[in-house]
Amino acid sequence: MPVDASWGRYPAVRDQCSIALVDRNAALPAFEGTALPYGNGRSYGDSCLNPDGTLLRARALDRFVEFDPATGVLCCEAGVTLSEIIELALPQGWFLPVTPGTRHVTVGGAIANDVHGKNHHRAGTFGHHVLAFELLRSDGRRAVLFPDDPSGLFEATVAGLGLTGVITWVRLQLRRVPGPWMEVESIRFANLDEFFQLSSQSASLCEYTVAWIDCLARGDALGRGHFLRADHAAGDRRPAPKPSRLSMPIVPPLSLVNKLTLRPFNWLYYHRQRAKHRRDFSHYAPYFYPLDGIANWNRMYGPRGFLQHQCVLPPGVARDAVAEILREISRSGTGSFLAVLKEFGDRPSPGMLSFARSGTTLALDFPNDGRDVFRLLDRLDRVVADANGALYPAKDARMSGTLFRQAFPRWEEFSRHVDPRFSSGFWRRVME
Repeated sequence: MPVDASWGRYPAVRDQCSIALVDRNAALPAFEGTALPYGNGRSYGDSCLNPDGTLLRARALDRFVEFDPATGVLCCEAGVTLSEIIELALPQGWFLPVTPGTRHVTVGGAIANDVHGKNHHRAGTFGHHVLAFELLRSDGRRAVLFPDDPSGLFEATVAGLGLTGVITWVRLQLRRVPGPWMEVESIRFANLDEFFQLSSQSASLCEYTVAWIDCLARGDALGRGHFLRADHAAGDRRPAPKPSRLSMPIVPPLSLVNKLTLRPFNWLYYHRQRAKHRRDFSHYAPYFYPLDGIANWNRMYGPRGFLQHQCVLPPGVARDAVAEILREISRSGTGSFLAVLKEFGDRPSPGMLSFARSGTTLALDFPNDGRDVFRLLDRLDRVVADANGALYPAKDARMSGTLFRQAFPRWEEFSRHVDPRFSSGFWRRVME
């Protein structure tokens, strides 16, 4: 994928320079204007883009420095991907403490966005498990930062969207697991109320919880879906699955996700299991990373790409706000191919701009079909703002500065830690 596009393929940016970082001990190369670290390009909007500026490509910082199989403490360069960590650590009985829905993000990117996973109610965010990292500023200064850093720069860099400097290396605490297998329960639920009941019951029972919902269902079926809860399982249950060769080889002229395909897909997916409750063993890959099984799946949305709207809504108002969002989507006549619902835990996140917080998060993907989808997203924003919720910067390409500053009240404190020569399309947009 060219560096002038994020994973959502919107917005398209042409006027960017690109410089590869290859040595964690070297000074930053000279650049014109502003710069921004760039990992593996898996952010969906413009937080990883720097129009009219320079991208400092850190993927080549991909070396492991040290791993202690007795303690699970790993030290690696910031361009190492989560997939590469799993390949090293899992055969030795260790796994990522927190993982998002793709394993193709870099460690630096996971910190810069303070990613979360299906076990947030137990483990918090990725930043909770970072023991230390080195930060290189544009003036050449280096600082090794720890969670108790009194300057605030650790807090600013976790979820700091790459704006505080370049992370060169990271020390991370992994978690012990019995093997690559998961014991998974899939429970079909009839509506939103059932989801919240299942989520409340499951939080104390299982480490991982998440739900897919049919965002096109209406009436008494509003918010119906499948609730997935899981734990790591002991033993080798069966041979590991062969790596998938599925791929979207080209960008189709029109989005394959549209009004004609969404309704039958949602209906079929909801009815994919006859029994209300099913228990099975799954390899970790299809459980944690189902979309990684289709290379370049983002191409299915066509040349205009797609927009994701991921929000978090506070406890007490989340149920009604999610219902209103789903009704807005239903009224619009459009829908989302992937609609994911989860309740976060109440563990405060370690970053000044961390997205994950106590409440309910709903993630939705929409094909970029022009003016109509932007109008719909504006209406969804109003629901989020009225509920005092927040949108996820790593997935955003168009939220207003007003909503950003309301949702992230520490933005002024954070801005004092921004490297004066670092910027991004996202940062300039929300600060205007």
